[in-house]
Order: sequence, then structure tokens, then C-alpha cells
Amino acid sequence: MSTLVKNIALTIGALLLLAGIFQFLPFGKTEPENITIETLVSEIKKNEVERVLVEGGTITVTRRDSTPDDNQTPVPQVLHKEPGEKLSDLLTNYGVKPEELQQFKTEVKTESGFRYWMGSVLPFALPILLFIVLMYFMARQVSGANSRAMTFGQSNAREQEEDEKSKVTFNDVAGMKEAKNELEEVVDFLKSPARFSEMGAKIPKGVLLMGSPGTGKTLLAKAVAGEAGVPFLHMSGSEFVEMFVGVGASRVRDLFRRALKVAPAIIFIDEIDAVGRRRGAGLGGSHDEREQTLNQILVEMDGFAPNAGVIVIAATNRADVLDPALLRPGRFDRRVTVTPPDINDREAILKIHAANKPLAEDVDLRQIAQRTPGFTGADLANLLNEAAILTVRNGEKRIASRSILNSIEKVLLGPERKSRVMSEKDRKMTAYHEAGHAIVGFFSEHADPVRKISIISRGHAGGYTLKMPSEDKNYHTKSEFIADIAVALGGFVAETMLYGGDNVSTGPSSDLRTATQLARSLVMDYGMSDTLGQRTYGAREDLIFLGKEIHEQRDYSEKVAEQIDAEVQKIIAECRKRAEEILTKHRSKMDALVAELLKNESVEQEEFEAIMKA
Repeated sequence: MSTLVKNIALTIGALLLLAGIFQFLPFGKTEPENITIETLVSEIKKNEVERVLVEGGTITVTRRDSTPDDNQTPVPQVLHKEPGEKLSDLLTNYGVKPEELQQFKTEVKTESGFRYWMGSVLPFALPILLFIVLMYFMARQVSGANSRAMTFGQSNAREQEEDEKSKVTFNDVAGMKEAKNELEEVVDFLKSPARFSEMGAKIPKGVLLMGSPGTGKTLLAKAVAGEAGVPFLHMSGSEFVEMFVGVGASRVRDLFRRALKVAPAIIFIDEIDAVGRRRGAGLGGSHDEREQTLNQILVEMDGFAPNAGVIVIAATNRADVLDPALLRPGRFDRRVTVTPPDINDREAILKIHAANKPLAEDVDLRQIAQRTPGFTGADLANLLNEAAILTVRNGEKRIASRSILNSIEKVLLGPERKSRVMSEKDRKMTAYHEAGHAIVGFFSEHADPVRKISIISRGHAGGYTLKMPSEDKNYHTKSEFIADIAVALGGFVAETMLYGGDNVSTGPSSDLRTATQLARSLVMDYGMSDTLGQRTYGAREDLIFLGKEIHEQRDYSEKVAEQIDAEVQKIIAECRKRAEEILTKHRSKMDALVAELLKNESVEQEEFEAIMKA
């Protein structure tokens, strides 16, 4: 309503301003000739004046010889006098005789109407109007600042709209059967609480969704909102914390107050670790604002005030840094772990994301699921989107299998750098390097199958050997670690065999780093060293204030440290020897693979296996 009144007032003001402008502008009028009183007296004595119009202090004179010809506008004469002085007295004082005054018509016109009021009132009213307008806008600014200050402590939680609820349900979430079963019980609590209260069961107060980024925690929360059909308020953990102490706690109170008014309801807090980190840890003490916000969440979830009918669903990928008081029963009663999908779940996720995409007949989603171990739901959605973009760029009508396989490599390694110019020597060195990885992997019993070898640069890599397991693995054995270390050293060994130790390039540097990290983890983390025994070495400490691992606390002596270094060196030396034996024995196959790489730049799994079995 205030906006309408403001628009009407602005329109009326604009119209008045235009009316004033048109009133005073001389459209269609002839510019008058300014004369003096002496000129007028002279014209009267010569009987040249036909008519005199007196309007306030302005005298307009029409001469007898000013009658216009055809298409000619008469030119009036204008002079000014004092407003209170009579024209007859003025002329008499200048020597005009009474009989001379009777030779022309005299008309006196009194000012009236809009022009009169504008001339009389506007000089006084305009400053007052400008002052009132200025005070009005200043009051609006102050009022807006006060209103924003009053709402500073209110939560800005957004409520899921009715039309959006129907978009996401559990049918739209592939896989995650255990997680959906846990959340379906929460939906049943909200839909028919009487069934559970008859058995003495209480509705859970909180559900914590834990999992790696991209596994679908937020999607599950949206599905709960779609299934339950109750008000769904959602906020991010970072939205509670502000620069002023106490604002976060105030927003928590306001959020739960809103939820209680529309209960039964769901509150979803994404990235709760932003305010729920363990208290009393960190450099220089903890953040008072974050701690007060966390304390208020604890009180609202399970304090003296009842919050029946409100379920809090929170998501985090750092459950290890959350405060223990937040995780106890009575607050987050349910903790649901959302893991990366297995091969069956990946196939189901691919079907959902491929539903609105035209796939070619050669696309096998099961094969794509086999090629993407470790991919999350977000990764798979991004994969098919990249494939669709690549298809449009190539001018094709359907998404082919090669486009999807190319997108897998793009997601893992980055885009192709075909514009990078490599000398023939560098191409040959890259080919032998990648062939070393591939052949050691093929002839190592416990290594993953090689899917593709390429000497086309992607990302920071000059070439790559893509190897992926045939099935999902939950555990890794010592034999698999040894095989992975030998495969990582295969490129270095191949360059050494071809060019000698003095001419090895910087290409194997990342492979050496990977081999060293694997060997050190095998000794220090997994207790797989026969020499040092079955124990772990080093206690990693997380700095909760920064939210990441910053150092490792040594729980072993300097003597043991030397033994660890010696054991790591021993493992790397044994794996290098194994890689040398394989490449020496199959040198002819390595040369054949290098020739194929130099010719076609890429070799797929079927071609590679045919060369190895020849």
C-alpha cells in the first residue's frame, strides 16, 4: 500500500511540474519588443498607439501599424512600471495630455488562476516542500535502519515451498537403502505419531547425516521434506554466526520458535560443523560467538523448554570434529552414514541422471558404473553433464559411449591439452614412461586392470595410465599395496632402462612421491611391516580451530624412526627390483606398446591386452 501511495504522489508531482513548465514557456508566441516609457510617450503623442494592456507591473502596447499581414505575427511592445502606480498618472507626469489618453483603448487585467497562485505561493511553498521531502526520506532511512536492527537477531531460515516438495522424494534418490530406511521411520513419526506413542516410543529429536562431500546428504533431506509433507525450514550453519556476539544464539531461538508454531516440522541445518565444533579446543581459545550458538542449539534440542514435533536434520562431512554433547542421545538420536555408492547404486544413479538425456545405443550404464569406482552421486551427475556438453560441442545428436568415457578421464585428470607441442624425444619418453606403468600393472597379479594408456597431456600430467578395479573394494591387502608401489615405479624404471640413470626426467617425481607415501602408510599406519611388527607409529592430532590435520605427534624414538626409514627404503627397493624384472622380461612387448602409442597416442584396454598376449 505504501508503494502505491508513493507512486501516486510522484506522478502528481511530475504532472504539476510539467504544467508549470508549459504555463511559463512561450510556445507559439512572438517574442515581444522591450521599450522604455519615453518611447511609449513619443508614440502616444504621434497617435501610433492603438491599444494598451496593463497587467500588474507589465504594460503591453499594440501599435496601429502592427496589424499583421498574411502569415505574419504582430510584434507587441512591452515595458514595466511599478505595480502600485496608475498608468494615467505615469503618463501625465511625462507630459501626456488627457485628450491624448483618449486616442487609444486602455485595458487593465487583474492576475488570477494558476499562474497567479504559482507566482504568489511557490516562492514561499517550494522551500517548505523541499524541507518536508528531505525530512521524509531521512525518516525512511532511519526507520529502515531501525527495522533491520530489530530483525538482526531473527533467523533467515527459508521454508520449502509446496510446489518444490513434490519434486524430490525417496524415489528420486538412488541407492542408500539403509539411510533411506532410517529416514523413512522419521517420516512415519511425522505422518502418524499416534502409532508410536501407543507403544511408548518418542519421536527422535535429531538426525545427523554424515558422509563425504557429494554423497547426497542434502538430497536426502529434501526427500524427507517431500515425503513428510510438513513445513521444512532449512539454514546453513554459517548463517548463524555473525560479527556480533549473541546474534547466533538469538537466531537459533527464533528458528526453533518458528518451527514450534507450525509443528510438526523439520529443521535442516547444512554444514553444522560450522557452529558445532568441539568446545575448548583451538589456538588461543575458542570463538565465543560460535560457542554461544552451539550452547543455544544444545538447549533448544534437549533443554527445559519442550520442542515436541520438531525434528532437526543436520548434515556434515566432518563428524569427527563435532562436540560430544551434540552427539549424545536426546539430541542427535540417529546418526546416518551416507557412503559413496557401490557399483549397483552407481548404475541406479546413472539411470536417474540419464533419464532426460538422449543416449546412443552403444552406451552401457553398467560398464560406466564399473569405470567409476569411488565416484559420488555428485560426481556421476557431473560426469553425464560433461558428456552432454561434449556431445553438443561435437555437433552430435546423441550421447555416445566414447563421450562418456572421455568425460570420465576429464573428471579424473582434467581436460585434454592437445595444443601442447611436444618434441619427438618427449613423446617417446612419455610413451616409455606410461608403457612401464601399464606393463608392470598387467603382469602384477594383485594390481588393478589397466583400462587405458595415453600420451595426450591432461591437466598437469604429460600422459596417463588409467587403471581401475573390476569391483568395489572395501579392504586392501599387503600384496595389493606392493603391486601399487611397483606400478608407480614402473615409469621411473622404464626411463632408467632406456636412457640410463643420468638422463631420467622430472616426469616420475609424482610417481616417486606416491610410492613413498604408500610405503610409509604400509609401515606406520597399517602395521604390515615384518621387521617393525604389528603396530602403528605416530598419533595424528587435528586442530579443531582450523578443522584440519596440521602435524603428527611422534610416539616413537629416534632409533625407531631410523628403522622406519630403513623399512620404507627396503620396500621401495624390492618393488623397484620387481618392476625391473617384469620390464626386462617383457621388453619386446613394451617396445610394441610404445610404437602403438606413438602412432595413435591412446590405447584402450582391449588393444592393450591383445598386445600383451601376442
